[in-house]
Amino acid sequence: MKILFLCTGNSCRSQMAEGWVRHLKNDTIDVWSAGIEKHGLNPQAVKVMAEAGVDISNQTSKLVTELDEQEFDFVITVCDHANESCPLFTGKTRVIHKGFEDPPRLAAKAADESEALRHYRRVRDEIRDYVHQLPEILLSGTVPDHEK
Repeated sequence: MKILFLCTGNSCRSQMAEGWVRHLKNDTIDVWSAGIEKHGLNPQAVKVMAEAGVDISNQTSKLVTELDEQEFDFVITVCDHANESCPLFTGKTRVIHKGFEDPPRLAAKAADESEALRHYRRVRDEIRDYVHQLPEILLSGTVPDHEK
C-alpha cells in the first residue's frame, strides 16, 4: 500500500506521520510526505520524534508537485489548509482528511520551551496512535473520503 501524508509546509505533522509509518509499518506501507508549500524540517519535530526513538532527521521537506510521478492508494491530509488546498489526484487514489493540531502554532503561545514541547509531544503521540491503526482503518470503509 502506498500512502502520502500531505500538510501545508511538510515540516512537522506530515513528517512525523512519515516517520511513524517507517518505524511501525515499514513492512506493509510505502510512505511519503509532502506539502502544498516547502517549509523545511521543523527542529522541534525532529527532537520529540528522537525522544520516542524515531529518527526523522534525514527526511526532507518536499512539494507535492515533486511526487507527480507517484501513484498513491491513499493521500491523507493532516491539516485543514492542506485539506482545503489538496490537488486533484486521479485514478484509484482516495483522499482522506485526518486533521491534527499544529504544534508550531500551539507552541508560539507557550510560556517556555518545556510547555512548547508538550504540544509537540501530544501531537506526536496522537499521530502515532493513528498510524498504529493503519492500514486497517483505511481499508475498513468507515473512513469518509475527502469532499472536494
